Amino acid sequence: MFAPAEFLSLKHTAHPKLFENQNYVWDALKQIASYLQFRLKPGVLGELVGKPFISGAVFIGRGTIVEQGAVLKGPAWIGENCQIRSGCYVRENVIAGDGVVMGNSCEFKNCILFDEAQAPHFNYVGDSILGYRAHLGAGVILSNVKLDHREITVATPEGGSIATGLTKFGAIVGDRTEIGCNAVINPGSILGCDCIIYPGVNFRGVLPQASVVKLRQELQILERRDRRDS
Repeated sequence: MFAPAEFLSLKHTAHPKLFENQNYVWDALKQIASYLQFRLKPGVLGELVGKPFISGAVFIGRGTIVEQGAVLKGPAWIGENCQIRSGCYVRENVIAGDGVVMGNSCEFKNCILFDEAQAPHFNYVGDSILGYRAHLGAGVILSNVKLDHREITVATPEGGSIATGLTKFGAIVGDRTEIGCNAVINPGSILGCDCIIYPGVNFRGVLPQASVVKLRQELQILERRDRRDS
């Protein structure tokens, strides 16, 4: 239950060692800092547009474009052919695969993005994993801290819970899962592969693979009676 292979295709990351011998998929989040400490070899092989800020603790692969206004604080390992757009803020302990989009006004911290994952507009991705071709619509927030700051647990199908050992844990977003604009995914949520979450949803819990979460709201359209004639 909750093994990495249930949610993520490890052939779509250059860093499968992060998931070796892990009982639960979220355990990889605990390994990012030490993994980068021992394996990261800083260097910029991609293209810089203007003068983005890149610290000495960042690797950027060939074909990746980093636009002016981006801040890569690191430690961070960015793959090939990625788009790091203006206004992107890459904080500590971030690993991104090939073909990833990290967009305007997006913040990333202690997270893993598999190949071709996209977080293109106004997203927060903290203490989370985005699977292969996972996509966040504009404004999607992966919330990573409970309001009481206590340890985050994951609910089991049997009605129990599993302690994660983490007080900061956002979400696991399975391969090819799509999350609509302005959705909020609450701490410790686990989303299976090939899911769709409608815009504006506030979700917490475990979502089985190939599920659709719909949001229905009743709208009223009324005539405005205080309108002045022009």
